[in-house]
Amino acid sequence: QVQLVESGGGLVQPGGSLRLSCTASEAIFRGYVMGWYRQAPGKQRELVASITSGGRTSYANSVKGRFTISRDNAKNTVYLQMNPLKPADPAVYSCTSQIYWGQGTQVTVSS
Repeated sequence: QVQLVESGGGLVQPGGSLRLSCTASEAIFRGYVMGWYRQAPGKQRELVASITSGGRTSYANSVKGRFTISRDNAKNTVYLQMNPLKPADPAVYSCTSQIYWGQGTQVTVSS
């Protein structure tokens, strides 16, 4: 069964940090680009970051220098380290591989 399972979302104050994790089925992880998207209410879905199987990364301008995507190929897991978080960052964050999507994890930034 193909699946992606995210975790790590939550409530954090502005300037704080969170690390999201996404564990995927091996069939859709090994050798594939993994990506993190986010969608806030009333806004379009945005590609936040992506990483190739070899570790090459790409970021949206809005998160460059603050977010770091990484992957552990032995654990079939991709991570998104977010620091510092800003009031513009709250959204549901979802990981993706090819046509497959996780259920998403909510990130809330509030003082």
